[in-house]
Amino acid sequence: MSKPRKGDKNPEFRPGTWLCGKGPEAEIAICTRVRLARNLQGFPFAPCLDDEPSRQLYDFIAQRLRQGGLPENVALVDLESVDELERTVLVERHLISRDLAASKRPAGVAVDAEESVALMVNEEDHLRIQVFAGGLQTEAAWRRAERLDDALLQRLPIAWSEEFGFLTSCPTNTGTGLRLSVMLHLPGLVWSDDIDKVTNTAQKIHLAVRGLYGEGSRALGDFYQVSNQVTLGRDEEQIQNDVLLAVGRIVQWEREVRTALLRGTARVRTLDRVQRALGTLERAQILSSEEALGCLSALRFGITEDLLDGFDVAAVNRALLLSQPGHLQRHTRELLRPEERDQRRAQLLREVLGCKP
Repeated sequence: MSKPRKGDKNPEFRPGTWLCGKGPEAEIAICTRVRLARNLQGFPFAPCLDDEPSRQLYDFIAQRLRQGGLPENVALVDLESVDELERTVLVERHLISRDLAASKRPAGVAVDAEESVALMVNEEDHLRIQVFAGGLQTEAAWRRAERLDDALLQRLPIAWSEEFGFLTSCPTNTGTGLRLSVMLHLPGLVWSDDIDKVTNTAQKIHLAVRGLYGEGSRALGDFYQVSNQVTLGRDEEQIQNDVLLAVGRIVQWEREVRTALLRGTARVRTLDRVQRALGTLERAQILSSEEALGCLSALRFGITEDLLDGFDVAAVNRALLLSQPGHLQRHTRELLRPEERDQRRAQLLREVLGCKP
């Protein structure tokens, strides 16, 4: 029997596919996501929909999704029946966007049991198909999304142009409607002040580097999303090749920087950074979500680089989610003021990680 590890409490808590910690290159490439933007013929794009057509659109798509027979077994959640806290939790789990969470029109999300598939209904586009795969798995995620897309094309009148391809609300998605992104954990490049070079390099080949929650978000906890920016004029295979080539280079660069950070005089500074983060998690009585993510990022680095004993990545992944405001409040079953959340967060993370104050 293997030795029990710290952080094995709350074994029933599952962080979802996007943060499962498994798959190729998973210590750096957290998750691969394929997102397909689709719209229906006969309806204006979502931003132009009035109340009644918006309701008709949602009801039509919802009825087709509930028919069953899709290659993925998804259950539809009507967001009008979900409170603000649960919407926040869905955002934190990357199942819906912040825009959809804030939407006042009829909207929903269809999710499978493993949270590896999420279909957003009535967001910026009428339908956004999302498929998640742990680690760096661009082809596997694409093939699964393609099968689901083909099935939906058989039951929904998707807007298509022979000249432009799939028609989308935003012109940057027109064509394939494919946005392929990989979530990366890049503490080495951040700590060595090389992250701006990554961003600049990606932009030169028409890729975007965004924060933890995608467009418009900051890179909290050294997490970054790398995705294609251009869909028109490029087919799915070209987009996959572009993203895979760039991400492969970034992963290799991160490995090289980590090796450098663990050599010579840099090693002492790196160890100090990791141990200070652990000390904060063990002793702090107040932790903001941003500070918690920074400490957990350093802890994750320390685990993957064998600098710490007694912790595992799965525990850190649980802590990453439970440190977020929505998950924290749902876990404690209380609506908390910001200062109360900071106190509860410090306590909860010690429990999840098995730290002794």
